[in-house]
Amino acid sequence: MTDPTPLRIDFVSDVVCPWCAIGLASLEQALHRLQREVDVELHVQPFELNPKMAPEGEDIAAHLQAKYGLDEAQLAANQERIRARGAELGVVFDTSRRRRIHNTFDAHRLLHWAGEEGRQLELKRALLQAYFTEGRDVSDHATLVQIATGAGLPAERARAILASDEFAAEVRTVEQFFQQAGITGVPAIIIERKHLISGGQPPEVFEQALRQIAAEKSAQSGTG
Repeated sequence: MTDPTPLRIDFVSDVVCPWCAIGLASLEQALHRLQREVDVELHVQPFELNPKMAPEGEDIAAHLQAKYGLDEAQLAANQERIRARGAELGVVFDTSRRRRIHNTFDAHRLLHWAGEEGRQLELKRALLQAYFTEGRDVSDHATLVQIATGAGLPAERARAILASDEFAAEVRTVEQFFQQAGITGVPAIIIERKHLISGGQPPEVFEQALRQIAAEKSAQSGTG
């Protein structure tokens, strides 16, 4: 049997982006189907939808209506579309509990640290569930420490990072890199640093693209 083809994937996203939650779940389903064909190194990369969001956050309905020019009916239709797409992938969007949108910079700092600890994907999943399913404040430091601990990270270290500006420069540098590379919306899934898939695509789209890219890489390296 041919060894799985190694692939790097950069998943550029925000913690309060519903399509990012859908995109990650969809990508992971595709990777499960391809587990014998590809060996993926997945990196979660930071992107802030609202980098100037005040610490106290905003009412999510008012925020979305103002930002995208939606009326109440359009907002409800969009939320139902997201809920239905999430349900297909096992992602629960509970809008009755999620009333505010929050600043996510500190969450991204913890994700950067989690990458160094080998727990980045676990923390990303936990943050998405905490916000979209449980309606928790993902800017609150005590909440973030609890989420990090639940993802297998040490509480004291998480608390120390949040009490300082550790990893702030690193996160900003990475954000600027992807912005300068032309990423203006998320999720943005970049494979092998050159193939871009945008949005919360169905698993079949990721599966087909990854299989094609892996085949091309194998052929180029003479291992196919």
